[in-house]
Amino acid sequence: MISFNKKALVVVNAKVTIGYDLSQIETHIDEENKTVSILYIPEEELNIYPTIEYYDVTQDYFNQFSAKDFNTIKGRINSLLEDKIKKSDLKSNAKNRLISELQKIYVLTNNLGWTLRFNSEEIRSEEILEELSF
Repeated sequence: MISFNKKALVVVNAKVTIGYDLSQIETHIDEENKTVSILYIPEEELNIYPTIEYYDVTQDYFNQFSAKDFNTIKGRINSLLEDKIKKSDLKSNAKNRLISELQKIYVLTNNLGWTLRFNSEEIRSEEILEELSF
């Protein structure tokens, strides 16, 4: 029986960003009642920019790497990176940054004597923002 082998040593470096597109926040301003309502906050955006380097690509004449093989490798890499991201604190850091930006809106509206609302709930303190679920 004849076997045909192929293997590749792959080194991956990745840049990952997680953030919220604040331009997509939907608000409603009620000047008469001096209320700013935040109606919608978008989901976080996950961007993965991998740099993949292939070393020691070994293949037999009858069993060579194809585009499908390289796409399969890239898919596995993205899956592994997403698993690592879920286990990291990147998402919570992004949410903390979002809360920090929302706290600035709260401080501004509060200083002007206005009321800030999110999902029809009045925000009475900065701490309430930390407890909200997005």
